[in-house]
Amino acid sequence: MKNLLKKSEIEGLLAILAFAFACIGLWGCSEDRIRWNEGFSGAEIVGFVDDSLVMVGSYQMRTESHEGLFEPYWDVIESGHERLCVYNYRVQENGPRWCDTLGEYNMTNAFRGQMTDSIIWGGDMPNSIRLWKIGESQHQIMLKKLTEGCSSEFGVASVKQWLDGKFIALGEKSLNAGGDSCQYAVLDTLSGMLTYKRLGKDLEWIKVCDDVRAWGKDVYCSAPDEHPLEGHILKNNIDTLSSPLIFSRGIFWGKMIELRASICRLEAKAIICLNPDFTWREPLKFYQNDEVVVDLE
Repeated sequence: MKNLLKKSEIEGLLAILAFAFACIGLWGCSEDRIRWNEGFSGAEIVGFVDDSLVMVGSYQMRTESHEGLFEPYWDVIESGHERLCVYNYRVQENGPRWCDTLGEYNMTNAFRGQMTDSIIWGGDMPNSIRLWKIGESQHQIMLKKLTEGCSSEFGVASVKQWLDGKFIALGEKSLNAGGDSCQYAVLDTLSGMLTYKRLGKDLEWIKVCDDVRAWGKDVYCSAPDEHPLEGHILKNNIDTLSSPLIFSRGIFWGKMIELRASICRLEAKAIICLNPDFTWREPLKFYQNDEVVVDLE
């Protein structure tokens, strides 16, 4: 009986060793797990469509874990599945008017800025750009780069509508770059060409602009002043648009413009604010005077 017990112990040990060697042969009997969170995180406003609709971008978090018999356990938190939604920001509603979620496993930097009233841009500028239009799927355009009369490309921080159906791409402070450094770039989405340039004499005046865009054949510029609350919106460096609000700077959001937390409409000769007391003060909250009237969280 004693010898039989020893034999069973040996057989058990051999079985364990065989299992262990089999596990090593199968990459250590390891197991990888991926768990996506049910909800979405990081919600932020990424664009204004018009007087009542706003675009909100978010993404989904996931936990990737790994464990094995002879390997240390680890897990990491990653993000992907970016989502674009459209909400009414004037009236509190039960949820979004429209949403679409990318199937991309990792982040695509989808929400780098608003390009037009209905298109968000992202991606790996200046090498490529991803465009996401309301009601459509995101698509990527690989870009070719060209420099005209300048050197030293800059990192693109803004892409907005420009002359001749193209788009102006700017760096954080590229308009004021000296020497032979490139000051702006023109993006042609049809040809996939991004052309870096220096400002010609006809455009030198936009160096003072905090923000700039074109509408048809006209160039609109948010120009600050030496004193707070004395900013103005220039049109072609000739006309100044009338505004019902005083402000330090304006921020163009498609065909809308943000002035001191008020979201107003940019028109050819004037800025129209439906209700100056209606303001956007927090990332996803809108106020009427001091009361929250729309909460998109």
